[in-house]
Amino acid sequence: IGNTVLHILVLQPNKTFACHMYSLILSYDRNKEGPGSLELIPNNEGLSPFKLAGVEGNTVMFQYLMQKRKQNLWSFGPLSTVLYDITEIDSWAEDQSFLELIVSTKKREARQILDLTPVKELVSLKWNMYGRPYFCFLALFYILYMVCFTMCCVYRPLKPRTGNRTSSRDNTLYVQKMLQESYVAYEDELRLVGELITVIGAVVILVLEIPDILRVGAAKYFGQTILGGPFHIIVITYACMILVTMVMRLTSTAGEVVPMSFALVLGWCNVMYFARGFQMLGPFTIMIQKMIFGDLMRFCWLMAVVILGFASAFYIIFQTENPENLGQFYNYPMSLFTTFELFLTIIDGPANYDVDLPFMYSVVYFAFAIIATLLMLNLLIAMMGDTHWRVAHEQDELWRAQVVATTVMLERKLPRCLWPRSGICGREFGLGDRWYLRIEDRVDPNKHKMMRYTEAFKVQDRDSYDKGSEKLETNGDTLCKKEMSALSLSRSTSRTSSHRGWEILRRNT
Repeated sequence: IGNTVLHILVLQPNKTFACHMYSLILSYDRNKEGPGSLELIPNNEGLSPFKLAGVEGNTVMFQYLMQKRKQNLWSFGPLSTVLYDITEIDSWAEDQSFLELIVSTKKREARQILDLTPVKELVSLKWNMYGRPYFCFLALFYILYMVCFTMCCVYRPLKPRTGNRTSSRDNTLYVQKMLQESYVAYEDELRLVGELITVIGAVVILVLEIPDILRVGAAKYFGQTILGGPFHIIVITYACMILVTMVMRLTSTAGEVVPMSFALVLGWCNVMYFARGFQMLGPFTIMIQKMIFGDLMRFCWLMAVVILGFASAFYIIFQTENPENLGQFYNYPMSLFTTFELFLTIIDGPANYDVDLPFMYSVVYFAFAIIATLLMLNLLIAMMGDTHWRVAHEQDELWRAQVVATTVMLERKLPRCLWPRSGICGREFGLGDRWYLRIEDRVDPNKHKMMRYTEAFKVQDRDSYDKGSEKLETNGDTLCKKEMSALSLSRSTSRTSSHRGWEILRRNT
């Protein structure tokens, strides 16, 4: 019951009352330390009160709990050293990491905790010491891997075509070699080494990605843009295309160019994932993801309907015409592709003015230009502009969340020998097995003095205004008298408050 009440208090809108009640309930806890403590008992979702405060974005409760868990090591004048308990915050030995919970939640208030002590210092320590070097090395390694795969595709085994052409539009000159003919020369052996590296890399990608999908869940793993959800879809699809290409090569099946071309596009697009390691480029990856999977996905449904309708109309109009004079609409698939190019204004109207054109072509093309180019494309631009404006106000916050997500990902993937645990063990200071982060703080006494002076001026102004307003209500009957008394009141108030303020400054000096 006590643990349930603690979880309810974390969700209370009145933060001050919740903190006092939280402290009151813990004062009656018999097992204040150890696994039986009320603060360590998780709810049905596996969240302790401390983690729940982070997920809900309750910064007041989070700071209150951190103040309870900190240990003052020493202080000398304005300098002080504090040990912050990071046992539940650090993701090194946590199955359900506090940092991962913050960046995966949909509440914007939760990401504000990343700017609070000691979370900000812990993330900065992890990223600067281990995260950034490993991430840059991983980006370089992946680019070299993609260059290797691209070279294998460029020099894939081909041979001249021996069969006769069946149509005047057939333009094929080379065909794929059989498996027995693909690895004969010395150049083929070099290509085989690159192909083996490509296949091994695809298998490693699947081995690393599948456990995280099972642990987190497919919906959260692929749906969170900060966690890199769309890029996870891209890299898994890329690995599957590589394995499909390998099977087609081993079985000498024609058509390996289809999965190979998909793999090239997806593999190189995944390079954008590594832009999140840089503050200048990181926010743009978030914008691209939100535009593609938000605005563009909704727009594509409307675009598909328009293209399907007008492509059918164009095909019917030119169905009785000679396809040699108007090749853009000679069959239905080519009509769909031509209409798509017209929609994006990639090409002009495909009309051959050396022959007579049907009258309906001009009518349909006029309607298509009005609906597609003038209306729908400008609608897409407006939608993307609104998304860019919204993300631009959160770009620094989103980039920090990306850094946290990347740091947690690398910490889970890399061996423990390459990523030691951050912080100091409490045994060195007689604080048990919990881990602490040492933070040095400097308190500026002049800042506190100036804050006291400011508050003193505010209090004196408020008191003088209250006294003057009471006199004004009792003595003033007419509007003119009120205005004159208000003028004299403002002068006397400013003179009195400034005089008292300077007296405070002289006494403190």
